[in-house]
Amino acid sequence: MELRGKEIINIHDGSRLGFLKEGDLIIDLETGQINALVLPGERGLAALWGRRQELVIPWSAVRKVGAEIITVEFQY
Repeated sequence: MELRGKEIINIHDGSRLGFLKEGDLIIDLETGQINALVLPGERGLAALWGRRQELVIPWSAVRKVGAEIITVEFQY
C-alpha cells in the first residue's frame, strides 16, 4: 500500500492536515507495523504566526486509507 502523497483529512473537525511525504512514518522495526503518521510543522513566516507544530497521529486514529486520502479521527 502506497501512503506517500495522500492527503490527511481529520473527520473530527473536517480539517485538511497536509500530505504524507516519504519518511513521515514511525515504524516498529521489530514488527514492521506503522505506529504513527508524522506531519511536519509549518516553516518560514507561517511558523512565526503560531501555526501548527509537528503533528504525530497515532495509527489507531486512522479510520480509512483511500486512493487519494487518509481519514483520521484525531483531536489536537
